[in-house]
Formats: sequence, structure tokens, C-alpha cells
Amino acid sequence: MRFLITAGPTREPLDPVRYLSNRSSGRMGYALAEAAREAGHQVILISGPVALPAPSGVQTYLVETARQMYEAVQTHIADADVAIFAAAVADYRPVQMAAQKIKKETAALSLTLERTEDILGSARSVFGFRGTLVGFAAETENLIPHAQEKLTRKGCDLIIANDVSQPGIGFDSLENAVTLCLPGGQTHVLPQQEKTALACALLTHIIRAAGASEKNPPHE
Repeated sequence: MRFLITAGPTREPLDPVRYLSNRSSGRMGYALAEAAREAGHQVILISGPVALPAPSGVQTYLVETARQMYEAVQTHIADADVAIFAAAVADYRPVQMAAQKIKKETAALSLTLERTEDILGSARSVFGFRGTLVGFAAETENLIPHAQEKLTRKGCDLIIANDVSQPGIGFDSLENAVTLCLPGGQTHVLPQQEKTALACALLTHIIRAAGASEKNPPHE
């Protein structure tokens, strides 16, 4: 099959030297790309800024902002059978980027932010993607209710949820533990393990979901 995978954070510039971002390392998305490639699938990886080498045998596109990632996904998603959105895309960006470095001249500084593009939410409604859609939900509370709501609202076949408030897993870690949320309220827990091993386990479930979605294509 043909996989499209997003990975890493995005950076939303405040001025020429500062940006808004998050702690995503990109390791989970990159591990999924490598697992899919090793299983014999074609892989397109769209990556935000990370300190990881591009996976061998994977067609990799590097982006920085949420808008750039949105445009790259829009360009390539039509070629995919499975789309996995593992990137931690910034939810907000500054309305205006300062042309010069912002100086420390006042006791407080206020920023006006606007919503970034909803990449996962656009997959069905804007891009017209009809394949298997997989999202991630990084939460700090109410993990399963938030993930199940996201699954329904964004038209996913599978949401991979993880509690990033737990020490030793998630962002900045070599390990993760996740709960798979499927339509109908079904869940499946994958215990803490290295992200490379977890990626292989996730790929098995994603391919299974792909088989199910072929039998039950998403509705308009």
C-alpha cells in the first residue's frame, strides 16, 4: 500500500529568531515510516523540524509551519491508501510575524494568535481522502473521551491516544504507551515499549483497520 505519514512539530514564527512550537521529537512518526517501509509499503513522510536523519527508502518532504504541512499533505494525500497524522501541529500561530527581533523593552508582552489549518480535519472534508485515516491524540486528561470524540469529529478509522502527562513516555522519550480507539467505542491498549517496537505493533492494527475500511468506506 501507499502510506502518507506526518511527523514532528511545527514552528510558528514570532520574529526572525523566535517561534511557537512544542516538544515533539518526531520519533513516533519516523518509526512508523520505517516500519511501513520495512513491511514493503511505499511511504511519503512529511516532517516538521526534527533532529533525526531521513529514513532510507522513504520519500521525505521537510516543512516548518502548519500551513506548509497542510499544503504538502494536500499535494500528496491523493496518492495514499493510508494517511497517518502523527505530527504535533501547532494549534495557533501569531497573527503577525515581527519583521525584526522583538526587543525586551516592556514588563509584559501580549500576542494575538489565530488558529492554524486543521490538517486531520481537512482530510475527508477538504482533500476528499477516501482511504484509511489515522490520527493521534496527545492528551493530559480524559484520554479516552477526548480521543473518541476526535475519532468521530474528524472522520478517522483509528485514533492513537497517549497521555503525555505520564513521565517516561510520549514527547522527548524513546518509549511510548498508547490506547487505540476505534469506531463503536472499542479500545485496545499497547503497553509501554520502545517507539520502534510500538511502531511495528501499530502498523499491524493500522493495516487491519485498512482492511475494515475497504469493506465499510467512509460516508460523505
